Amino acid sequence: MPQTSSLATQLDLPAYLLGIVILLLVMLLHGVALLQIAKRYEVKSFLYLAEHKYSSVAFVFYISILCLFFTHLAEIFIWGVSLWTFKLLPVLSESILFAGSTYTAMGFMEDILPPGWKMLAIIIAFSGMFSFTWTASVMISMTKNFRQAYTRMHMEKLKLPAEIIERFK
Repeated sequence: MPQTSSLATQLDLPAYLLGIVILLLVMLLHGVALLQIAKRYEVKSFLYLAEHKYSSVAFVFYISILCLFFTHLAEIFIWGVSLWTFKLLPVLSESILFAGSTYTAMGFMEDILPPGWKMLAIIIAFSGMFSFTWTASVMISMTKNFRQAYTRMHMEKLKLPAEIIERFK
């Protein structure tokens, strides 16, 4: 029986189990947050475009970007607290810093996880890659209304004829 646990440790099996559970939690949080942020942005920006409040579209765009940033910070915090809660790292601030370093794939910290848990760093990195690409796709869709507001605002400043401006609505 000791060889089985040794094999499990060598294969980082506990890391896979914990990593998959936290990864699913993080992706669920990410999906819900992105849905809420994008939905609110789309509704607000659509209304502001209709009301010709182009600066308000830009304001809502930047607030939405800030909310996306806070979503990523929350996910790093979840990973860091998990590492600390399961006593994989002894200090909470160090756990959060390690999670952030790994999540962003910056890797500015050395791998300080104990033996049998090294694979967790790779799973944290995958969660960051998944989250960043998902966020990027939402941001790309958000820029449509942002660009439209920017274009309309500058067309009105140029005092272009109404029929030209109508083409961009």
